[in-house]
Amino acid sequence: MTAPRLILGIGELLWDVFSDRALLGGAPANFTVMTGRLGNHAAMLSRIGRDDLGRRAIETLDPMPVDTSHVQVDGEHDTGQVTVAVAADGQPEYTIHELSAWDFLELTDDWVRLAQRADAICFGSLAQRGAGSRQTIQTLAAESSSRCVRVFDVNLRAPYYSAEILQESLELATVVKMNDAEVPLVLGLLGLPAEDEAVASKLRAGAGRLLAEFPNIEMVAITRGAHGSLLVKREEWDEHPGLPTKVVDTIGAGDAFTAAMTHYLLQGAGLKVLNEAGNRWGSWMASQAGAMPVLPDAVRNGMEEGLGVKD
Repeated sequence: MTAPRLILGIGELLWDVFSDRALLGGAPANFTVMTGRLGNHAAMLSRIGRDDLGRRAIETLDPMPVDTSHVQVDGEHDTGQVTVAVAADGQPEYTIHELSAWDFLELTDDWVRLAQRADAICFGSLAQRGAGSRQTIQTLAAESSSRCVRVFDVNLRAPYYSAEILQESLELATVVKMNDAEVPLVLGLLGLPAEDEAVASKLRAGAGRLLAEFPNIEMVAITRGAHGSLLVKREEWDEHPGLPTKVVDTIGAGDAFTAAMTHYLLQGAGLKVLNEAGNRWGSWMASQAGAMPVLPDAVRNGMEEGLGVKD
């Protein structure tokens, strides 16, 4: 049996604060928790404040299969928060607090050594809104080995993205993941032909434009909510119709998809398996409350059954 693969989630670790509760999250944190649950050595590279929310974040993660020993502590800035308010039409509105600890990720020798050893890393655009964190994240991606799977999870959060951030991140990635609504936004910002209609043929053509523009990218993954997902490589593609799901909330569903896809990609799985695994775990997450629900062994074993991949 091979040793667990080292997978790094780099970026924001924050609390989603509702009127009646607070939930720990952040796309890289959600991704890291799930990759740990799938049996990898999952390490979180983020930064928290020297405050109660920071302590609570570590206390929440410690029982989970996540290595938090590399999380930095900031004595000047608070642990990240997102205030969530529900509008009159029932849609949530998010206020992402600025000058949070994760805006000041520090490039350390420890983090560079981890990046050089990593089998996979995942990073997004939001944590690059601060100049220091942006430089740290991009340097870590550049320092990773040629065999490392570098996943850029686009995760656009207005107004914290730009054409420059997208361009630089895509030049560093080997896999890019986005949802169907983000495809025309990304293409438009990059000056590439874009169409608003989110049908599979249009999305596939958009993915092809990214593959042509960025030769280092090996695969584009596009999630489509209840309609499944599309995986596109230069010579092949696969479309998954999605799985029937009784949705509780969609928090972390896309991150679970990314984690499962990355896990099985490291095992050499083909596109059909990557799509099936991503949809199984994304669907399960959508059927649960929050992004880090309890995962019984029986559920995990059932989810992995029939995928036909041996590590």
